[in-house]
Amino acid sequence: MANPFFEHPILNSPYDCPQRHWELDKQGQPTQQILEKRRRAEFITPIPKPKKRRGSAAQENIIFDEGQGISTAKQQYDPTSVINEIRSHVDQWRELAPNLWQVTPETARLLQHWRHHKFSGVRPFFCQVEAVETAIWLSASASKNWKGCAPKGGWR
Repeated sequence: MANPFFEHPILNSPYDCPQRHWELDKQGQPTQQILEKRRRAEFITPIPKPKKRRGSAAQENIIFDEGQGISTAKQQYDPTSVINEIRSHVDQWRELAPNLWQVTPETARLLQHWRHHKFSGVRPFFCQVEAVETAIWLSASASKNWKGCAPKGGWR
């Protein structure tokens, strides 16, 4: 039986914003469907189904606390919602005209270079540029114009 997920797992260029992804079911298994949008940030580890299951079929949730006392079994700290919200704001900010970025001229030139320069050798991956854009947005623009997205107590 053919399995398109394993035959062609990579759908996007590492140099462009992801536009498609393989849909995964609740157990992290590929459904063989391609969704025409960027995958939301989630902590998913696709693991092959075991041939035989013992005990309960449902996997227990892991409490991500790291000894800091911020999560319990009833209420867990959810970093993915923060990641997705920041990603959304950075996407909107990226689409603005350069004069609206609220960054220094040097930073604007660097952003333009990383996004549009025709590199002859090694060129930065989209995820690298996005990471720098996020750091720039958080430090330069978020505090000025996007006050509604900062959690109470500010960014840490």
